[in-house]
Amino acid sequence: MPTPLASTLLSAAETSGIRHGYFTRVGGVSEGLYRGLNVGLGSHDERAHVQENRRRVAGWFGLPVERLATVHQIHSPDVVTIDAHYDGSRPQADAMVTASPGIALGVLAADCGPILFADPENRVIGAAHAGWKGALTGVLENTIEAMVALGAKRGAIIACLGPSISQTSYEVGPEFVERFLAHDPDYAQYFAPSERDGHAMFDLPSLTVDRLRKAGVTAESLNLCTYPDPERFFSYRRTTHAKEPDYGRQISAIAIGEAA
Repeated sequence: MPTPLASTLLSAAETSGIRHGYFTRVGGVSEGLYRGLNVGLGSHDERAHVQENRRRVAGWFGLPVERLATVHQIHSPDVVTIDAHYDGSRPQADAMVTASPGIALGVLAADCGPILFADPENRVIGAAHAGWKGALTGVLENTIEAMVALGAKRGAIIACLGPSISQTSYEVGPEFVERFLAHDPDYAQYFAPSERDGHAMFDLPSLTVDRLRKAGVTAESLNLCTYPDPERFFSYRRTTHAKEPDYGRQISAIAIGEAA
């Protein structure tokens, strides 16, 4: 069975009954390119394997798989609110929030940033998938706003970025840099010179954590890079460089249970 990674910051919410896990690819039934705990319904893995992997993730929370909520991720700033009547649908969005116990919110990633949120005082949680586009266009801030709308207090929210691609593995072209500098010239701090002329190395994790903190919440990162660690993490960019035909996705999830 899977044994997820944990955030020190979010682990403090366990006394409020909030449990979380950043699952790796270890502990699943998929084979070949998808070896391990691939939960990506959008991959070409055997559907029965993906469903069993998702069942194992839900089971870690003590929940049936029907109570594992995920969305059809589209690199947007869009957030959906999940309530006790969750019907298993996967709307197009990149973040979820809930104040309902007994539902695990899960976001999938394979280099993009999985961010889990909790307000332990008011028992409101969130989960967001933030690649460069989602981070730039506001998915993090929108998740916080949606939590506040459910009764969370901004200053009580804690958040952690899970395994994602780091600056040393994320080379981008000049048009990418220009897009960010047009948004905010201060974003030059997130780019370092690349060995290739005109290219740069992009620090998505630092941008993510900085935007979370600027939005008024307490935030940290696990500081784990997906790209150089094939035993633990799927990576879209590593797959692309290896010219492999497809890749798996790991999941990060959070749920409200009974308070201790």
